[in-house]
Amino acid sequence: MRIIVFFDLPVVKKKERKVYAQFRRFLLNDGYDMIQYSVYSRLCNGIDMTNKHIKRLSSSLPGKGSVRCLTVTEKQYGEMKFLVGNPTVKEKKVKTEQLSLF
Repeated sequence: MRIIVFFDLPVVKKKERKVYAQFRRFLLNDGYDMIQYSVYSRLCNGIDMTNKHIKRLSSSLPGKGSVRCLTVTEKQYGEMKFLVGNPTVKEKKVKTEQLSLF
């Protein structure tokens, strides 16, 4: 499964930029990869791990802005169409067959 996080945070004031940077750093440290600006994805092995990471995400939310979360299966994620651009190197490396289930 994949967790996709979409966010739009204010960055006008210095404090808002700091909150944005902290939230982005949290996502990167928690294993999320940037798909596009303000869109991050994380690979999870099963629903239990997905729920765990959604709880972690919920506990690290900024006070202002908009943050959304979508969970999709790996098959659904693999069906994503590129209208402009190409997959990143990380997206090319991780295929459904390469997932290891524990």
